[in-house]
Amino acid sequence: VQLQASGGGSVQAGGSLRLSCSASGRTLSINTIGWYRQAPGKQRELVASMSSGGSTKYEDSVKGRFTISSDNAYTKVYLQMNNLKPEDTAIYYCSADDGVLAVYWGQGTLVTVSS
Repeated sequence: VQLQASGGGSVQAGGSLRLSCSASGRTLSINTIGWYRQAPGKQRELVASMSSGGSTKYEDSVKGRFTISSDNAYTKVYLQMNNLKPEDTAIYYCSADDGVLAVYWGQGTLVTVSS
């Protein structure tokens, strides 16, 4: 599975961005797909994910502000980010797994939120 993330940029606090992740290859093998982020000096953390059963998961600080969505085949996965805060500044990564062993990562896309 190959993942290609896009949509990052610079916005002011309170603004919105939508990240896109295009998946190709063996997308039918994907069990869970989602977004992680890594801020300078911090560990990478899960932001939002969705599983093949339809369940979604969000990091507490983004609940109510971010929404993950995808097409049925996981070939496109989106992260709508509203009411952005400076602490959302990070490199955002698209990631997927097959629920067994394989984990796939896309290149990161930088999101910068200024106050």
